[in-house]
Amino acid sequence: MLRALFQYSFIQNAFLCSILISVVCGIVGTIIIQKKLVMLSGGIAHTSFGGVGFGYLIGIEPILGAFAFAIAAALGIGYISKKSHQSSDVATGIFWSAGMASGILFISFTPGYPPDMTSYLFGDILTVSRIDLLLTLILDFIIAFLSFSFYNCLKAYLFDEEFAAVLKIRTNIINSMIHIIIALTIVILIRAVGIILVLALLTAPSAIAALFSSNLKTIILSSMLISLLSCFIGLWISYSVGISSGASIVLFTAFLYLTAQIVKKVITARSNRQIQNQGIS
Repeated sequence: MLRALFQYSFIQNAFLCSILISVVCGIVGTIIIQKKLVMLSGGIAHTSFGGVGFGYLIGIEPILGAFAFAIAAALGIGYISKKSHQSSDVATGIFWSAGMASGILFISFTPGYPPDMTSYLFGDILTVSRIDLLLTLILDFIIAFLSFSFYNCLKAYLFDEEFAAVLKIRTNIINSMIHIIIALTIVILIRAVGIILVLALLTAPSAIAALFSSNLKTIILSSMLISLLSCFIGLWISYSVGISSGASIVLFTAFLYLTAQIVKKVITARSNRQIQNQGIS
């Protein structure tokens, strides 16, 4: 694998992509876990499939269509939820279904043979191009810049939205910014793990980090490292065994999450026994 890293450009691109997507997974995944936006993220991801189909239909790069549909879904779900005073799950479910259905419809209308959607549904980080890397780098910069420029406001918002409003923080703007950032991140991850598997890589590393720390910066940095580890090992498994890169990355991430849950329970049980022993003595 290391020899291939220096010989083949597609392996180099895959490793560079792993580094870049780990940055946004750490930042955005932490926001999703802290604000419990997993369902929303899934809705945006599946709505973007409509954009992929639309891109094929009108003859543009499908990922650009995914950008448009993902951002429209992010803003649409937030707007409808706010105006209707209902849970965002209702709007998310509708966008989720409509996005997948419209994607299938657009693809069926596409002239000629139907395109292969496997890479968009399940991802293939080994097919990432230099243009994809450049686009990911630009989006990485935008997301990191927004997150760290408004870090204090974001921290207050994640801690308590009402408390943030008392501090005169424009929570509506922060909320819309978070939705857009999630949409951008999902489009970044589509090329690596696909629409169907994107939630695991986006949430599991931050969920693992949150098990062992409550400090926001620590969770972000730890989840970046966990995401990077998952991508590297998943990529190695994919290259060595000859299986789907997206699936291997996500399965290893899920394995890490289950392992972390077990370790956390063992640590908690041991700590409780020590407290009981101290109380008895």
